[in-house]
Amino acid sequence: MDCLCCWSVSKPLYLLLFFYFFSCTAKAAFNLSTISFDEGYSPLFGDGNLVRSPDGRSARLLLDRFTGAGFISSRMYKYGFFSANIKLPGYYTAGLCVAFYTSNGDVFKKTHDELDIEFLGNTKGEPWRFQTNLYGNGSTSHGREERYRLWFDPSKEFHRYSILWTAKNIIFYIDDVPIREVIRNEEMGSEFPSKPMSLYATIWDASNWATSGGKYKVNYKYAPFVSEFKDLALEGCPSDPIEEFPSFDCHESDTARLENADYATITRRQRSAMRRFRQRYMYYSYCYDALRYPVPLPECVIIPSEKERFRDTGRLKFGGSHQGGKRRSRRRGRGRVQASNLENDPDM
Repeated sequence: MDCLCCWSVSKPLYLLLFFYFFSCTAKAAFNLSTISFDEGYSPLFGDGNLVRSPDGRSARLLLDRFTGAGFISSRMYKYGFFSANIKLPGYYTAGLCVAFYTSNGDVFKKTHDELDIEFLGNTKGEPWRFQTNLYGNGSTSHGREERYRLWFDPSKEFHRYSILWTAKNIIFYIDDVPIREVIRNEEMGSEFPSKPMSLYATIWDASNWATSGGKYKVNYKYAPFVSEFKDLALEGCPSDPIEEFPSFDCHESDTARLENADYATITRRQRSAMRRFRQRYMYYSYCYDALRYPVPLPECVIIPSEKERFRDTGRLKFGGSHQGGKRRSRRRGRGRVQASNLENDPDM
């Protein structure tokens, strides 16, 4: 049975075909070389709450009442593909944030760049949600958040989450399904991330915003909360941002290899999967938030049907940037916030 089948069917069959479509799209894995923890990463914070497997091929990050945990790539990269198979905590996860992101906030304090995948916990029986975001050159006043549901339970099994970052575009993936693409254009200027970044993975207490705008907090009765990372992949151009001249390790061939990899091109089938994912599972996009941006930001492509669907979704609460990177306290505040009063929104 071909994945690109007819969708003019009854609702129950439509749902079955929908999930089948995603499973078909994600069958063929990317051609990735995975590395051990010690080959590419270092502990960031959390001491004993970062637990590496005996073979060094995976790591667990724990949050308890004393601290969260995190790790960081040992090198910075000027463009790259950052990927891991991740499994999230289960049961009651309200207030949790598990983040897989790139940043250079420790080097460029006022002009940092950032690419985010942030998983937001929920109350018992309610599903995880997640958001993607990006900042360029310290543009923290211009959050570019999108929020989504998932078509599976991320606490039951591992799924691969990936970020592709090139000079031309940014693609966020779940397994092999692209869920968001940002294409660079001249109008974005310096707000397109362009300086070398490190890869981070963290778990931390985001009670002040992560679940229903801060209504539901982390309940440490259910601690420790455990997130698992394995099959880690780092592909790109290693670079030192403070060197006067480009790093010897960073060549044009590295960039060309990155841009020609299988994950750098969205096939017709993948683009169909992305469109269906966004139609069914995206419930917020900054491009349609007229309260924040009366004039959409320059990379936004406005689709009339989406504009109508999202016309009342512009009142969520966001956590801001990961600038600074290290979340040593279990209750560390984030940047700007916005009022949230949309009764029918999944975050309320």
